[in-house]
Amino acid sequence: MSSTTEKAIASAEAHSAHNYHPLPVVVATAEGAWMTDIEGRRYLDMLAGYSALNFGHGNRRLIDAAKAQLERVTLTSRAFHHDRFAEFCEQLADFCGMEMVLPMNTGAEAVETAVKTARKWGYRVKGVPDGTAKIIVAADNFHGRTTTIVSFSTDPEARADYGPYTPGFEIVPYGDLAALRDAMTDNTVAVLLEPIQGEAGVLVPPPGYLAGVRELTRERNVLFIADEIQSGLGRTGRTFACEHEGVVPDMYVLGKALGGGVVPVSAVVSGAAVLGVHRPGEHGSTFGGNPLACAVALEVLAMLRTGEYQQRAAELGEHLHQELGLLVGGAVEAVRGRGLWAGVDINPSKGTGREISERLMQRGVLVKDTHGSTIRIAPPLVISKEDLDWGLAQLREVLGA
Repeated sequence: MSSTTEKAIASAEAHSAHNYHPLPVVVATAEGAWMTDIEGRRYLDMLAGYSALNFGHGNRRLIDAAKAQLERVTLTSRAFHHDRFAEFCEQLADFCGMEMVLPMNTGAEAVETAVKTARKWGYRVKGVPDGTAKIIVAADNFHGRTTTIVSFSTDPEARADYGPYTPGFEIVPYGDLAALRDAMTDNTVAVLLEPIQGEAGVLVPPPGYLAGVRELTRERNVLFIADEIQSGLGRTGRTFACEHEGVVPDMYVLGKALGGGVVPVSAVVSGAAVLGVHRPGEHGSTFGGNPLACAVALEVLAMLRTGEYQQRAAELGEHLHQELGLLVGGAVEAVRGRGLWAGVDINPSKGTGREISERLMQRGVLVKDTHGSTIRIAPPLVISKEDLDWGLAQLREVLGA
């Protein structure tokens, strides 16, 4: 092993220690749901790059789309249009049942864009007095790591030592419709929620909550912004997690899987009455909507339009939750989630979430720990039932169940 590789390993191990999850240090190859490191060890990926890799590693359709674009123009400045941009915006807007798209690169950028849009809409359309706009968010949220976003986080690890914090946000308990109603004022411009809270441990809100939020926001002339960065694009067995309650928000915030795990792509998607408050030059991003990102994202949309991946997530997800449910009452205290996405609360006597994740990694399975003894399972939507069952068998072995 070269000194350069050893330094990379040491750096990655330090990074892992500070990011509370173990991972293979260097990956040599990856295909489908499997990864192989430089020592030849194979790992079944059951965290899917935090849902960025909905379609697996090395997906040929996505790689071919990227390669084809690499033979053409790959980057333009904001001063020039390119031939994939309009097609991407049109296709994504149509796919979401909306009218306009504002493309960015990362999830946090898209959330920041949603915040700016909601405030501008509040001042220009709703008529909120300048400088008084309020956005209601939920406790235990995770929307990103920028200064403004951590200002409305309740996670000490995400928030501590980054003040002074950005004002203009009201935090209410997740799933509590009465608290949300009480927090609303004439200056409330938006409610920003994850339809399922991922980082908090795949928390699913009570039945009727999202529909109640939609009804309440309509009544009070407030925007409902759904952060579907983790939950969207097939993960839960529907295209969007909001669909489980028949809800269409005013604005979708998308990322991760939109780039297929190949390139960073994110977007805010909404109606013209909302996104139309922006004028040319008022908001943008150097790389947002670049040709390579658009080419890959267009292929992602084409794959999702078949419904195949949503159906796989629904069918395999039902199997996943049935198998995990059999462990509840012993080594597992609770299981939550939808589709191919599960939060599993391990009995603390069996170890912390990190310890369980490390034991699983030693057996060739990658999962994500979060908050105490909770682990998250989110395999690529292309995983086979046989591989999923093998991964679950390793979990049972680790738990002695």
